[in-house]
Amino acid sequence: MPRARLGEGEYYHIFNRGVEKRLIFLDDKDRWRFMTLLIAFQGDVTINQIGRLVVDVEHRRFDNEIFSEILHKRYVELIAFCLMPNHFHLILLEVKEGGISKFMQRLLDAYTKYFNIRHNRVGHLFSGKFQSVHIDKNEYLNYLSAYLHLNPRELKMWRKKEIKYPWSSFYDFAISNRWGQFLNPSILLDAFDDGEDYRSFVEETPIKEITENVEPSRFDI
Repeated sequence: MPRARLGEGEYYHIFNRGVEKRLIFLDDKDRWRFMTLLIAFQGDVTINQIGRLVVDVEHRRFDNEIFSEILHKRYVELIAFCLMPNHFHLILLEVKEGGISKFMQRLLDAYTKYFNIRHNRVGHLFSGKFQSVHIDKNEYLNYLSAYLHLNPRELKMWRKKEIKYPWSSFYDFAISNRWGQFLNPSILLDAFDDGEDYRSFVEETPIKEITENVEPSRFDI
């Protein structure tokens, strides 16, 4: 499937899965590493020791000088996310031309290197290059976010409890943003009265209507 032509000031659904649909997150340590990279690589900043930032991210400490520099030099904004055992979904805004491509290359390369070292493996971790779909309508964006935030229902233990799933931005939209300026859901939440209104939209929209509106065949992973 061809990827969208990326453009500055535009929103995109970005996704990828493990090679041969294998797991890309084996435990929470892996997930925290990925979340740290999602934050650290939003700006055009050289970070030599990502491992030191993981604790800060895990404890939501974003007052370090490096975090201010990332925000100052940001070339993408993270709008929404969902990490699943063998794939991930992101909604990104490209702030500067070429930002998403650079961000994703850094993200996937760094996480693959970390994962291979930690789990004593070699070779590709992801199934080729990331895929991207241009988000050109507000309605599409709304339904796409619902699709992302309901993804955890694929996991038996999280079915009907998607709001509590810690590795998506559903909680951040509906209750309280855990990531400060490194997650910007405003374009979505501005269409709703408040977080509870958004939660109702996600939980009450029939899954059939969601999948029809977001065209899952374009990114069924």
